Amino acid sequence: MASKPLCRGKPSTSLSSVLPPLIFGTATFNSQYNKDPFSLDTNGLVKEALDVGVRAFDTSPYYGPSEALLGTALNTPYCRSNFPRESYFILTKVGRIAAETFDYSPEWIRQSIKRSLKRLDTDYLDVVYCHDVEHVSPEEVLEAVRTLRRIRDEYGSVKYVGISGYPIDTLCSLAELTLKETGEPLDAVMSYANFTLQNTTLATKGLSRLRAAGVDVVPNASVLGMGLLRRDGVPIGSMGDWHPASEDLRQAMRLASKFCDAHDERLEVIAIRYALESWLEIGSEVGSRGDSASGVSWKAETNDQVGGKKLGVSVMGVSRKSELEKTMMVWRSILDGLEDGRELAIRAGRWSRDHEWSLNRKKAVQILGEGVQEVLDKWIDYVWDSPGPSFVNRPLESHEQEKEQLLREEGKEAALWPTPDASPAPTEVELPMR
Repeated sequence: MASKPLCRGKPSTSLSSVLPPLIFGTATFNSQYNKDPFSLDTNGLVKEALDVGVRAFDTSPYYGPSEALLGTALNTPYCRSNFPRESYFILTKVGRIAAETFDYSPEWIRQSIKRSLKRLDTDYLDVVYCHDVEHVSPEEVLEAVRTLRRIRDEYGSVKYVGISGYPIDTLCSLAELTLKETGEPLDAVMSYANFTLQNTTLATKGLSRLRAAGVDVVPNASVLGMGLLRRDGVPIGSMGDWHPASEDLRQAMRLASKFCDAHDERLEVIAIRYALESWLEIGSEVGSRGDSASGVSWKAETNDQVGGKKLGVSVMGVSRKSELEKTMMVWRSILDGLEDGRELAIRAGRWSRDHEWSLNRKKAVQILGEGVQEVLDKWIDYVWDSPGPSFVNRPLESHEQEKEQLLREEGKEAALWPTPDASPAPTEVELPMR
């Protein structure tokens, strides 16, 4: 990849003015969600996403081969020729190594950044999060944030710095602590599974605190609660049944799914629409004016074409083209259903009747969504423990060996995970997993 001089220091442009409101999450490029991630057509999926206007990709070293698969896909001849590096965003993470292994030390973070740059075949990372911050001490998180900012200022290989995790109170407390101790707010705080059809605590308990802590953007990830809100239930990959939801909560979800089936709809369709559409507005205070994805290959769509306002940022997780198509269909219909949607559809080069269809669809989803929430009853806004009561950070022997190997390999090219050219054709239309 041709290198250009990197800009060092804090970017003059805020993240909220450039980050796209829809981000492709690649946690699905991992054995946690798929029994064999190498059977996925990751090259074709990333190409298709770029073709329909997706311009941001979220990954992590913890997601197994995800970084390397994404890097390979973004650097195919087609993508290099049609989508220069500056046309899309890469978001990744540091600190989490395995289920019970975390290392937030400056040494490990620097090596992790170098490894991510190699795997993704890029000179810089747009956003880097400290991954699952609830598993380490506040002091470790602060030091990690400072380390990432030093890398930003000294080398320019990191642009924006944030944190990610599950417990809302922990995310808010750490955002407040970072502002107090460093005088600089976090660029981003990514929450997952906390603004869904089942759990809206990101909005009710987190939003005002994060905004007061000066956080620029709050992406909402895992709109299906890590696959909980699906007709087929939680995804079972080669790692087995890892989902923290209790059997009682899963049973409540099965009842909610049957309710949707009785109305000729799938639970995940209702859940995706609810989360994407609601967060677009509710999360706008901590959203972005970056260009949205149009959902069609022949038409780019700027933020001005959908009203010019900040939009709440969401992260979608898909494994196959059919899932991507379904999500983009929902996303496009949501944009057309915004206030002044008829005019926005015309301005974006679409038929005005798209707006009428979107409004009718919105009403139907609202009614079914309310029905689902009635079925879930006591499970609304229920959250599970993270970390669990038995968690202990356990350094692995292989982890220490990996650190030594990384130090030895500094400056060398790391081997990339292989990726197939195509995946087997799905037997039925599938829907997003996260």
